[in-house]
Amino acid sequence: MNPINLQEKLAQFSTHWDPHVVADYNQNDVMVVKFQGEFPFHKHDTTDDFFLVLEGEMIMDIEGQPSQTVRAGEIFVVPTGVVHRPRAEREVKVLLIEPKGEPNSGDSDQPAAPKPRL
Repeated sequence: MNPINLQEKLAQFSTHWDPHVVADYNQNDVMVVKFQGEFPFHKHDTTDDFFLVLEGEMIMDIEGQPSQTVRAGEIFVVPTGVVHRPRAEREVKVLLIEPKGEPNSGDSDQPAAPKPRL
């Protein structure tokens, strides 16, 4: 039970699309990630997908809907089963919350990230 400085955690790695676990919350991993470019379209069949933009700006593409820009200080929740793709023109820093064991790649062909703990 200690405070976690997210900026300090984010400073410990430079890779993109590589979420790192910083805390546990119930049966969920709380993670930080940096990304730039686009992730493949995918969906999660058993869970929502939670994004909190810490720094920068991301775009969330939702199949069949207009893209949404999500800025620092804003959250975006993708409901279970909705096909989506996060992307960013410039590097963005994001906090994610996912159930333990949930692959970040959903049903896409991209291999799931290992999610190391910081």
